[in-house]
Amino acid sequence: MSVSKEEVLHIASLSRLNLTEQELEKYTNDLSNIVDYANELSKIDIEGVKPTAHILDIKNVFRKDNVESSYDRERILQNAPTKAAGCITVPKVVE
Repeated sequence: MSVSKEEVLHIASLSRLNLTEQELEKYTNDLSNIVDYANELSKIDIEGVKPTAHILDIKNVFRKDNVESSYDRERILQNAPTKAAGCITVPKVVE
């Protein structure tokens, strides 16, 4: 099945493209080659081949979520210029 010039012109008008005669010839040929190749792929026997979502095996690359001790809060707050209720206070920037 080849793509006609009229189909390429229709696609070009939908895309709001103005094609020259040379571009029209080129894209007609290119699109015909693409469609022909897709038709060739449809001829491949895939009987018994399991469908896959990915070509490679999927593995989890994230580490386990382990609870670990963190920094001592009081030691961190020693360097804070102002603090309240165990948190660092900052000037209000939103009215």
